[in-house]
Amino acid sequence: MKHRYLPMTEQDQNEMLEVIGVTSVDELFADIPEKVRFKGEYNIKAAKSESALLKELSALAKKNANHDEYTSFLGAGVYDHYKPIVVDHVISRSEFYTAYTPYQPEISQGELQAIFEFQTMIAELTGMDLANSSMYDGGTALAEAGMLAAAHTRRKKILVSEAVHPIAKDVVTTYAYGQSIEVIEVPTINGVTDLAKLEEMIDDQTAAVMVQYPNFYGQIEDVAKVSELIQAAKGLSVVSSNPLALGILTPPGKLGADITVGDAQPFGIPEAFGGPHCGYFATTKKLMRKVPGRLVGETVDQEGRRGYVLTLQAREQHIRREKATSNICSNQALNALAASVAMTALGKKGVQEMAKHNILKTHYAKQAFEAAGFEVAYKGSHFNEIVVNVQMNVTELNKELFNENIIGGFDLERMNEALRNLTLICVTEQRSKEEIDELVAAVKATVAKVGAQHA
Repeated sequence: MKHRYLPMTEQDQNEMLEVIGVTSVDELFADIPEKVRFKGEYNIKAAKSESALLKELSALAKKNANHDEYTSFLGAGVYDHYKPIVVDHVISRSEFYTAYTPYQPEISQGELQAIFEFQTMIAELTGMDLANSSMYDGGTALAEAGMLAAAHTRRKKILVSEAVHPIAKDVVTTYAYGQSIEVIEVPTINGVTDLAKLEEMIDDQTAAVMVQYPNFYGQIEDVAKVSELIQAAKGLSVVSSNPLALGILTPPGKLGADITVGDAQPFGIPEAFGGPHCGYFATTKKLMRKVPGRLVGETVDQEGRRGYVLTLQAREQHIRREKATSNICSNQALNALAASVAMTALGKKGVQEMAKHNILKTHYAKQAFEAAGFEVAYKGSHFNEIVVNVQMNVTELNKELFNENIIGGFDLERMNEALRNLTLICVTEQRSKEEIDELVAAVKATVAKVGAQHA
């Protein structure tokens, strides 16, 4: 039998009760009035033996589509990337797996060093001066960037490109509502932010402009021009970026960005049905004291030995609430560690090579779809994803593809009715030429079958 966790024995319970000075568990609830205590039975299944429970959970798990049996072309923010096998080995070690917030740095040096390495690698990838110790995910990181920009500029308007991930835009809007900040969407043209419209929309009340690089459609935004436009109006340039893409694209920091955020999921973190993942937040030195979350710093002790500490803590737990930069009060240390291990295992050249394969394979998919008679929208440079007009309802197409053990692309009509029949196809380094050819052939056959049925 596998016992990862041992249950508490009756003796263990009695010893704990004795230590805290009570005779029973019921005595712990003595201060709660009887009339408000729950007296019924909980609507949950009866307990099962370990063997029976494992069988039930395994049966449930088999209902899920997995990459061992299905080929996935679904991206839209969460991706199937190569994960070095060493990642799971390291993060499964009890020193990391059970670690929590390192409130006592003198006994948390290993955890702090791991976080410090994550910060360092993210700063190098993004071209920014510094990065924090991680955030919940890419969406909340983007929202926090917007709130920082509004507080820093003392302005109440944020411009967000239409080509930013729709869920991330929703998170920004939710955060902004509580602080009476106006969020306005900037239209796109040919799959990228309309720079002419953006220039018209920027005024002296604009705190920040947010773009995604590469954007939701896989297109490459002109970050340098966006930064130039907003900074001329004394606002901040906020860029949400896929960190893997930065292995080959010019980093936002080199293009004038004030804040770069994103999700570290492409590095060593499984898709896991959308989470938990790990957001990153990188910025310039001038904004260092306004960064949400926490920063780990490197120093030396009184004997000159290297050590790590939590530094510049501007959270509500450490300073007066009204002075806090944010009420975010944790970080994704375990997933940040997974990303760090993956980046370390790949190395600088490995990350570049991995990013390059994403570009080459996506380009091959584009050519294959066009050769099969499908229109690929947006002709600019792209990374990971392309938008294909499949000439039929995408949800219905995906049902047919699923029967062929293929997970299709994201149905763009879900976010905008004007994008009917358009699917967002994701091709990572994991996809082979044969798998791409099978997808194109399956789409072509399905479209032909549906066309014949309606003829």
